[in-house]
Amino acid sequence: MILDTPWPDIIARGVLLAIAAIIWVVVLIRLNGLRSLSKMTNFDFVMTIALGSLVAGAAQASDWKAFAQAMVAMAGLFVVQAASARLRKTSDSVEDLMQNDPVFLMRDGKFCDDALTYTRVAKSDLIAKLREANVLDYGQVRAVVLETTGDVSVLHGDHLEETIVENVKRV
Repeated sequence: MILDTPWPDIIARGVLLAIAAIIWVVVLIRLNGLRSLSKMTNFDFVMTIALGSLVAGAAQASDWKAFAQAMVAMAGLFVVQAASARLRKTSDSVEDLMQNDPVFLMRDGKFCDDALTYTRVAKSDLIAKLREANVLDYGQVRAVVLETTGDVSVLHGDHLEETIVENVKRV
């Protein structure tokens, strides 16, 4: 029982299990490729969060079966991510099912109020993102896009190549 275990043993066990879990994650990332922990899609973001939870669970495992289950679950996440990436490449319907559309929040210096409402983004939050992007004048803003990952892209300057925003949804 864990309560009967001396503190040095608990610490050593936690450290060793955490190290083993991290090494396993590194191996899985090397096998799956650089995109493993990117945040290119909402699925990637969910995978990253789930992976962190599984690493924590592995580090706290009370027995070897629980540890092994966490390690297998991590591998399963990578398999599902790789399979979904391949499916998204081959099928537009799978892509549409798995991926949200990016949305204009601002276009040519004007706020897209309907899009702000639709995406539940507060105007004050958008203005904060404009400040982060060093926007000094709304007239500089060619587009602000709420990306599929939840990131906000601020495109400003003299010219915007339309192909950069061709798949962005107008609300």
